[in-house]
Amino acid sequence: MSQQLIDTLVDADSARLVEVFKDIHRHPELGFAETRTAGIVAQELTELGFAVTTGIGGTGVAAILGNGSGPTVMYRADMDALPVEEATGLDYASTVRVRRNGSESPVAHVCGHDAHVTWMLGMARVLTQTRDAWSGTAVLVAQPAEELIAGAQAMVDDRLYEVVPKPDCLVGMHTAPGPVGMLAASGGPAMAGTDQVDIEFKGVGGHGSLPQLAKDPVLMAALAVVQFQSIVSRMIPPHEAAVLTVGSVQAGSAHNVIPDRALLKANLRWFNPAVREQMLSGVKAICEGIARGYGMPDDQLPVVTVQSGSPPLVNDGALTERLAAALGRTLGTGNVLTTVPPVTASEDFGQLAGPHRDLPLSYLFVGVADPQVCAEAWAAGKMFPYSPHSPDYVVDLAAIPFGAKVASQVMLELLGN
Repeated sequence: MSQQLIDTLVDADSARLVEVFKDIHRHPELGFAETRTAGIVAQELTELGFAVTTGIGGTGVAAILGNGSGPTVMYRADMDALPVEEATGLDYASTVRVRRNGSESPVAHVCGHDAHVTWMLGMARVLTQTRDAWSGTAVLVAQPAEELIAGAQAMVDDRLYEVVPKPDCLVGMHTAPGPVGMLAASGGPAMAGTDQVDIEFKGVGGHGSLPQLAKDPVLMAALAVVQFQSIVSRMIPPHEAAVLTVGSVQAGSAHNVIPDRALLKANLRWFNPAVREQMLSGVKAICEGIARGYGMPDDQLPVVTVQSGSPPLVNDGALTERLAAALGRTLGTGNVLTTVPPVTASEDFGQLAGPHRDLPLSYLFVGVADPQVCAEAWAAGKMFPYSPHSPDYVVDLAAIPFGAKVASQVMLELLGN
């Protein structure tokens, strides 16, 4: 399959894909609530002739297109947005707000999952237009709740592999704040393992003017947040990578009331399973020590719950090298980075393998920032112009056809005659 044909097909579809992207961007949905987005995916893939199953793992979609004998390749795109208020100033910026945890929250695509969905839809159309150039089975998965590190496992637990055949490999792509036209395809460890951890402190509520009659869980939680910083700096060997972040502190609802509960939501990142165990043990020991110090009995000690998680993402060396070589031939080897150090961000992409633990997988990172914006950031001494999950994260519109072309080339490389 010539890259020229892929370029021609995607360029002819580019205006439509940009509008699809803008529409999804304007209407972001949080994890397990991606009803509208899943509907767009299901409708388009059905119209293209895929056999589509919806509602897997809540809002997940799986679609199959068979084209004779050959390998089965699974391609995954995640759909969910984040509870962040967009500050890009774009004329298609999100203004969506939803009720969440008892209060109103903004919602925005500030990690590029809107681009991921659009790339997959663009690639799906190319597959239907090039049937004489490939054979086998394409399995496309629109996954919910990646940000919760829960959607992939939810799909596996909810009959995914009753609906789709076992793939020979699993591939996917993620936006990166590098210049459009460049991508990273690096074998070996790519992303850290992660755990989403809830820590509930129990206390004795009371009047804010009489703290001596209460046992303040807000103070206990605050002390824990500070003491957690010693786990990585003093319990983990310096040569090991580890991150412990508290992203949410929830307690009380009035100025003058000491509540009887406080909740911390923490996030762990690790590559070595032994480091994970050290962090979890450290969290538990610190929390119990604080609670005991403030007079809480053994049956009222903090409860530490791992809500969800995933192991480190490790790209298969041979599969990733094959894709890097194919992409390098068309993009230029200088635009395909093959020796990228692992990052402590995390993904549940690999969890889609489910029971097929030996399944080769490859996860690519595709530049989506305006090259001029990147150049200005580098001149100012910045590594990137903006970071994922920040209110000013922007997917340049030129990245939409570029990503669709990359996704198409990946699939046709793996399914090509």
